[in-house]
Amino acid sequence: MSAPGPQAEHHYPCDSCGADLRFQPGQTRLICDHCGHVQDIPRATGRGMAVLAELPLEDGLTARLPESASEEQRTASCPNCGATIEFEGEHHATECPYCATPVVTDTGTRRLLKPQGVLPFVLSEEEARKALSRWLGRLWFAPSGLAQYARKGRRMRGIYAPFWTFDADSRASYTGQRGDYYYETRQRQVRVNGRSEMRSERVRRVRWSFAQGRVARFFDDVLIYAARSLPPEYIDALRPWDLSALAPYQPDYLAGFEAEGYTVDLHEAHHLARAEMFHVLQSDVRRDIGGDEQRITHLDPEFRAETFKHVLLPIWTAAYKYRGRSFRFVVNAQTGQVRGDRPWSAWKIAFAVLALALLIGGATYLNYLNESGALR
Repeated sequence: MSAPGPQAEHHYPCDSCGADLRFQPGQTRLICDHCGHVQDIPRATGRGMAVLAELPLEDGLTARLPESASEEQRTASCPNCGATIEFEGEHHATECPYCATPVVTDTGTRRLLKPQGVLPFVLSEEEARKALSRWLGRLWFAPSGLAQYARKGRRMRGIYAPFWTFDADSRASYTGQRGDYYYETRQRQVRVNGRSEMRSERVRRVRWSFAQGRVARFFDDVLIYAARSLPPEYIDALRPWDLSALAPYQPDYLAGFEAEGYTVDLHEAHHLARAEMFHVLQSDVRRDIGGDEQRITHLDPEFRAETFKHVLLPIWTAAYKYRGRSFRFVVNAQTGQVRGDRPWSAWKIAFAVLALALLIGGATYLNYLNESGALR
């Protein structure tokens, strides 16, 4: 096998002044921060044009994809959060966009699958900062100074986060039980005012019957986060993503932004996707069984025509140090959804506890006066 060629480096010189261009969020053009010149992103045409295509899963799992489907990338891992940062051009050092830890590249490279699709940035940095400020402002017991610091603090950084998507045509046969509620009336002895009485009450029972059948579902773009730098609850909070807006990958969309390399490989991601699909099929089976309760005793799923894509989704990140503590925030650059470290204000909590204690104490004192006749 021949040695891998050098990594393709992408430069975006301004036609007017030669300075670097960057992608303009919400539009399909590049802009020069130096002179303001604007250039449209060219559409790929003719042979070799960019196509948002699904790849056969079996070929990916068995490493039978063509060599052109992957490329060499210079990367370095953040020693703090584990993010894998990709380097372009002559850059050898940067800050981790998730936690602001200094990261320096080494001399090695990794061969990674190329992205098939990219979801371009929609929100600008200023719009993301406003979304973050609104989110912080709605948090109870959050330090007021942190929201103000976020508004005028260090710049936010745009990064494309790696994801896998999976498609599959599924069939599943099942056996189980259907539970239907019915009610019986029974007599129960109770004591009322010291006397024994018989009372009627309705008791719910479940009548179980055998159930079996088949369900089918086509899974389209089951989304799996392909890195470990963000906690699962952060990724869940950033959902949903409108994947219908995915564009065929062109490096122009990355101009002025950073990209994170995937650290969850295709095999592991496929296992996670299968688990999500199985959970959905269980829900389908329960609906198919019907009744008030369901028991699934056997479920045998079959997955066919499985495909996958490697895609990049846009996130604005901010890492702030406020009064000796570090806070990390992420913003969905398509929808404005925000998630971050939950800040607490000790002063606000202490004031709330004191106010509650005074309120309870005042109510207790008024009740005492009322019972003792002092208010009559």
